[in-house]
Amino acid sequence: MKIGMISLGCPKNLVDSEVMLGLARRAGHELTSDAAQADVLIVNTCAFIDGARRESIDAILEMAEFKKRGACRRLVVAGCMAERYRDELRAEIPEIDAVVGTGEVPQIVEAIDAGSAAHASRAPQQPTYVPLLRSNGEPVRPTARRLRPGADSLPTYLYDADTPRLLATPRHYAYVKIAEGCDYTCAFCIIPRLRGRYRSRPADEIVREAAHLASLGVKELLLVSQDTTFYGIDRGERGALARLLRALDRIDGLEWIRLLYLYPTTIGDEILEAIGESGKVCRYIDLPLQHASDRVLARMKRPGTRAAYERLLERIRTRLPGVTLRTTFIVGFPGETERDVADLLGFVEAVRFDHVGVFTYSHEDGTAAHALSDDVPAPVKRDRRGRLMRAQERIVTRAQQARVGSHARLLVDGPTTEHELVLRGRLEGQAPDIDSLVYLTECDPAGIAPGTFLDVELVGHRGYDLVARPLTLA
Repeated sequence: MKIGMISLGCPKNLVDSEVMLGLARRAGHELTSDAAQADVLIVNTCAFIDGARRESIDAILEMAEFKKRGACRRLVVAGCMAERYRDELRAEIPEIDAVVGTGEVPQIVEAIDAGSAAHASRAPQQPTYVPLLRSNGEPVRPTARRLRPGADSLPTYLYDADTPRLLATPRHYAYVKIAEGCDYTCAFCIIPRLRGRYRSRPADEIVREAAHLASLGVKELLLVSQDTTFYGIDRGERGALARLLRALDRIDGLEWIRLLYLYPTTIGDEILEAIGESGKVCRYIDLPLQHASDRVLARMKRPGTRAAYERLLERIRTRLPGVTLRTTFIVGFPGETERDVADLLGFVEAVRFDHVGVFTYSHEDGTAAHALSDDVPAPVKRDRRGRLMRAQERIVTRAQQARVGSHARLLVDGPTTEHELVLRGRLEGQAPDIDSLVYLTECDPAGIAPGTFLDVELVGHRGYDLVARPLTLA
């Protein structure tokens, strides 16, 4: 059967999608990026905040339309929404034939085949890269629905190096999930209920997976988990992440190793030392802080204070000269005042992050914060987000202007949609999809393949993005 998939949400969810595609392909199924041709459609959903749930429901309903006018015979819903709302999804959207929660990834083939043993006789096929199915046209909008959390037990599934996986990213970079789940109890977050307790993968199999990916042509490895710096601590292995980074640094073929989702209380000196000593680990720290007002941080059940964060960031910059700092914040948390917002703005302007993402607070069932009154009106949340983003834009504009005329190493990601003679790429301080990018001009795109490293001169900037011209091949 032909299988199509939409993967929503974070890179951690994308890894699950790639594993499901790999399991389907090993069972002998054919993969397609054309929803109209798919016999089975899979929507791997996100349920982190209200906007993500709406996007997931839109995608499910849009794919349900293909059961009416396309080749689709089965619709499978997977991921965080399936874990959280499995019974209600089936009741509210009868077109759904199966749900596969975050702890049930290996059951995707059974969900595809509807319990049939026909897949057992199919010959396995060689893994390859596959584009994820993308929605075409306007999505079908759902009627108002209120889904209630329905998961009673915590997931325990964790893939390993022998699990089949088909990369949906470009060939030159891949995400590797080094752990699953989370042990923190942040007041705004539902992830521990959706993903289970924190559980690290053994280091040797991560290294084995990374070496295999390098053999396929992967140049950039992005390590992800809910708290990447907690890696190994759940297994009683202090210093495990530093040792893992040093082992990955020795793998032939890899050029960049990037850490995402670090945590302010678990990023110790041994990790910074390993990054500094490595020739491949990017000097890039993704440290979601969520706020800088001590009062709001306490209500969020987040560790630390503004002063502690400032000391930490100063220590990181001292230990890793030239490091890129990325963070995310939440505005509009219950009880947040204008004074709290002023504290946050002052913190951002004092620290001068390279990249900042800002979310408006989403009042989620099943979180500790849901017991609090959602007392910041939506328009106020949006206004606070806008003020913070405008402050960050001013900071970035000054920083980008200062970089014009400097040289850098660029990883080419591929063509742009803006002009046939312009390529897009990233510097060491830019992660795919979430950060700004570099437009490469004055080049022959036909002679520069995605995954190529180039020495470039930065010649200008366009908002958050940079413009560069090539110097020589790296």
